[in-house]
Amino acid sequence: MKPIPYRICLIEDDEIMGEALSDRFNLENLKCDWFKTGQEGAEAVAKGVYDIAICDIQLPDINGEDLFIQLKATQVELPAFIFTTGYGTIDRAVRLLKLGAHDYLTKPLDIHILLNIIRTACIKARPAVVTKNTLGLSSAMRHIESLLPRMAKGATSVLITGESGVGKEWVARALYRQQDPKEKSPFIAVNCGALTESLLEAELFGYVKGAFTGAARDKKGLFELANDGTLFLDEIGEMSAAMQVKLLRAIQEREIVRVGAEKPITVNIKLICATHQNLKQMVEQGRFREDLYYRIHVIHVHIPPLRERKEDILWLAGLMLETWTTENTDPRTLDQSAEQALLDHPWPGNIRELKHCLERACILSQQTRLNAAVLFGNISTPTTEEPECTGSLNSHLQASEKKYILERLAANGKRIAETATDLGISRKTLWEK
Repeated sequence: MKPIPYRICLIEDDEIMGEALSDRFNLENLKCDWFKTGQEGAEAVAKGVYDIAICDIQLPDINGEDLFIQLKATQVELPAFIFTTGYGTIDRAVRLLKLGAHDYLTKPLDIHILLNIIRTACIKARPAVVTKNTLGLSSAMRHIESLLPRMAKGATSVLITGESGVGKEWVARALYRQQDPKEKSPFIAVNCGALTESLLEAELFGYVKGAFTGAARDKKGLFELANDGTLFLDEIGEMSAAMQVKLLRAIQEREIVRVGAEKPITVNIKLICATHQNLKQMVEQGRFREDLYYRIHVIHVHIPPLRERKEDILWLAGLMLETWTTENTDPRTLDQSAEQALLDHPWPGNIRELKHCLERACILSQQTRLNAAVLFGNISTPTTEEPECTGSLNSHLQASEKKYILERLAANGKRIAETATDLGISRKTLWEK
């Protein structure tokens, strides 16, 4: 079933701004109703059909802040409100946030920041239906998930890109399940960067008895094993120039020749490739064949790093801890400090780093509830040269947090939006802090 688009109530009297935002929202598959007066917008919001409302402060018939106060007084369940204005002040922003507004943006609007805020708020308002095949709760992963049924219809090659450990094989397997829900056809995966050129050729295409020393029998290659199924070539950017030529021929002709053989073998596969490298840049540098690039780059799926989709962090952590509990009959949960620490961490190693972090904590901790110290603490014995700390842990953490926030504010010229992005938290959270 196709997901129902999120609905936005846009209250904006500026013709140019309203039309531009409406068009962009529709392009992003966000259903937008545009109202030019506060009265019209208030009547629409009161019907309770919207996931989010975007309201200008300066409206022709009423102040946006007063409109919000009046709506709250009606006891109607309101969507998340984002206020926009060309005349922003810190006092008004704090006042609106205290009243319950979701966020406050000044014009000219950064459309990318606005879209991220909208999608985050919409996900909270209408959580995804989570199944075993769900890719994530973030808007980015839900968007990729929504594309899978269309990508699964043809035999077109798919290229998945993203940093190491970001979950490229996870997405590849989700696409395979869309193509074959009962999983009767084979799914064969190989890491091209883990094998030498000669070994990779033998693995991909197979070999015949006597083809080289140690070839005591005929062996099918991964192309043959994946016949009528899916072949996933991970880290294809690591493949040598000679292997790129052989791979291109196999993809174009849909046939392979085993090492040491002469007779070609026809294969029928769906090809999914993945890499953490910039293949287009490699083509420009002469390190990757241009014809192969266009052959595998028919559909491109980019997976953002974990630090850019924080909604997925605690969800993924929950899945991993459930798996740990099932496999080890040793339940583990996260306390509030652990959850906040996971959200604040930049995760340069992405999902792989998160998995190792949780495994380490589960192994070392004897407590059922994991805290921040267990997740990220130094397990070595402290030396006598370390300064002695006094006071409660909470007061020490608060002091450290305050010092760091002030340092980042100063570094960003006290600009709230840039500092919030730098800290990896929302503008609203930074205002509150």
